[in-house]
Amino acid sequence: MSLSQSPYVVYSDGKGNIFEDMSLYATGRSGWDAYPVPNEDWIELPEGGSLYELPGRRGIGIDVNTGEMRLCEKGWAVAAFIPPAHTGFYLSAYETLPDAPTLPLFCYTAAGWLNDKFYVPAVRIEQDIRQECKGFDSNKVEDGIGYLINAFPQNRLIKHLAENCALTYHCPAARNYFMGRWECPVPASSACNANCVGCISLQPDEEEIVSPQDRLNFKPSVEEIVEFTVPHLETAPFPLISFGQGCEGEPLLMWKTIEQAIIEIRKHTDKGSININTNGSKPDAVKRLCEAGLNSIRVSTNSARKEIYTPYYRPNNYEFEDIVESLKVVTGFGGWTSLNYFVFPGMTDSMDEYEALRKLIRETGLKMIQWRSFNIDPDWYLRKIGVTETGECMGVNQMIQLIREEFPDLKFGYFNPPMERIKGKFEVDFAH
Repeated sequence: MSLSQSPYVVYSDGKGNIFEDMSLYATGRSGWDAYPVPNEDWIELPEGGSLYELPGRRGIGIDVNTGEMRLCEKGWAVAAFIPPAHTGFYLSAYETLPDAPTLPLFCYTAAGWLNDKFYVPAVRIEQDIRQECKGFDSNKVEDGIGYLINAFPQNRLIKHLAENCALTYHCPAARNYFMGRWECPVPASSACNANCVGCISLQPDEEEIVSPQDRLNFKPSVEEIVEFTVPHLETAPFPLISFGQGCEGEPLLMWKTIEQAIIEIRKHTDKGSININTNGSKPDAVKRLCEAGLNSIRVSTNSARKEIYTPYYRPNNYEFEDIVESLKVVTGFGGWTSLNYFVFPGMTDSMDEYEALRKLIRETGLKMIQWRSFNIDPDWYLRKIGVTETGECMGVNQMIQLIREEFPDLKFGYFNPPMERIKGKFEVDFAH
């Protein structure tokens, strides 16, 4: 049920305390500008969500008496992190002051306060519970780590997933693996053929932001991959293994190793699904992987438009057309194709992007869109890709609805689906 009024602006005092300003209704940012947020777009901040201050930035709200937009002068602006399985409709609206620091690589969803609750303009796009905070048991994770490291003491991948991913960065995929369930991450590549502006595993020394995690620093062997993935596929509920993780470069650069690993895995088990998360830069390699037994692909992109994709990914020796071809290749083999689609209000929902996305869906036979809130400083991102005007926009919520209406067979979600979900009932055959 939608709210009867807009929530109020929230601000931080710079000391970890957040307050409401009841003289201002909260607004949301789309592109460069602030807008009123429709009442029906607000939901309670989901469990696992959090709030943080935006230093050097003043929140923008609508004066409750005059109806005019103005700054909140009481402190720093506030944004929300919305947890996995949710997609944000508006960014936090603020004015950036001179010398404000660049924000780290998190998402910055608008937030407000009403009736003793925090609200965000967002939707739960996925019902799968695999990354919900309440589902993780630290004791079970640590027990799983101890057991698997003892069982496979020479396996560098298990050690990496334990020490770096699960224990240091609290990666949900790694933690799930050590709890013996669902999607198992398989990092494979220390190198990359793109130079993404918002790369989370490697930023140039001269860049003003730092990556939130360290990249894999070795090349895993076929034996290391097979050793821990086969037992997972054999025993886990809704089993799925995924090459290509946030802690690595581009897995297609290791396609020969992955190809041999898939062949060996399928010699031992026919259970579960084998997926690759990728930039889709090497369609010929994708073809080889499909021939070996790859079941699904998830291609990440910030846009369905080459002119927006290229300045963000800064690709080396491939073009946007290659990622389209990779999707077509997997479709031709009868595999599952997904877009890992970085949602940026004011860009994703522009009329130009909408038309480009429709074209991409039709051309590739796309099976699924994973609508993922973009983790990046909005000002920094738009400057980096050279966008000063975003053009006419319809709103993220409306765009999602229009795509759903035109492509009723296209699935929406947030996570890679297991084989049970792909071949069975998509709305029920998953972790819940």
